[in-house]
Amino acid sequence: MKTHETSVDSFDAEALKELRPENQLGKTALVLAAVCVAAWFSNVVNGAPLLDALPGMLILYVMVIIGLVMGRLCPFYLPSVAWVSLISIIATLPVFPGSGWIIAQLAAVNFLAVVTPVLAYAGLALTGREFAMFKQAGWKLVIVSLLVFTGTFIGSAVVAHIML
Repeated sequence: MKTHETSVDSFDAEALKELRPENQLGKTALVLAAVCVAAWFSNVVNGAPLLDALPGMLILYVMVIIGLVMGRLCPFYLPSVAWVSLISIIATLPVFPGSGWIIAQLAAVNFLAVVTPVLAYAGLALTGREFAMFKQAGWKLVIVSLLVFTGTFIGSAVVAHIML
């Protein structure tokens, strides 16, 4: 191993495979339950009654768990997000028994409120490998990132001001 490599770079494919959500169903189910509760409460911010969205949130939770189980049990690899999407699409097809009820329950869930905590987590989720790269890049990366973010924000604001 070279001196500048870290132990994070020495992960093999099997170790990374074990970190996938479908291979840690217990932990994933608990984290997903916490995310669903946060999304359920954030649904109130938009004026929806709390109990009206409960069945829809439970349906979303079950669809995700079924997708993760399918990802674990199927003999070929497909990313978890593909399995969850496939299960959700099938469950809401008009030919699926009970799809009308499922769609009615999901209509009470404000998906913008549901996506906000998920996107916040996705934006903050950093792996050990990314931390190792950050340590190698150092403080210069922070300055460049701040300049890029600021330039993007100002450029977007100028375009929005001109167009609107």
